[in-house]
Amino acid sequence: LYVDGPFGGPSEEVFNYDVSLCVAGGIGVTPFACVLHALLDGWSGFRLQRLYFVWVCRELQSFYWFAELLCALHQKLWQENRPDYFNMKLYVSQTDNLQSMSEERFRPLASRLLVGRPRWKLLLDEIGKNNKHRRVGVFCCGPKGISRTLHRLCNSARSCGTTFEFNKESFS
Repeated sequence: LYVDGPFGGPSEEVFNYDVSLCVAGGIGVTPFACVLHALLDGWSGFRLQRLYFVWVCRELQSFYWFAELLCALHQKLWQENRPDYFNMKLYVSQTDNLQSMSEERFRPLASRLLVGRPRWKLLLDEIGKNNKHRRVGVFCCGPKGISRTLHRLCNSARSCGTTFEFNKESFS
């Protein structure tokens, strides 16, 4: 009998890049909760210099699953004068009966809430322009459509000398 492991998920590699992009679709945010908690506990020991976090949900209510964590991390980094360390975008794709996150404590989320679906190519182009000649780790957990699109875009030629390395997270 030979036992090998334990093996962690790809999201553990987020910290091994200078710049990482985490993309979650709905409940696919779960693997990234550990990453966010680790940053909340103390980011200074990590190689990671900038984290882009994109979360796409059908309904606004889904964002409340981790709203406290996201707001706490945002506030902590602002207090430590690192507002550019964590770049968050939240997309709500279903526009029927759309309400807003009106509670004062969720103001950092409300200001980053976008209606519709992300335009992935534009998003990667923007990240590339802001991180010229760097390797960006792209981590995705969510629907196959998002994964396929990101994987294809990561393999496409990119201006600014930025390299995007795709990593897929999946639930077993």
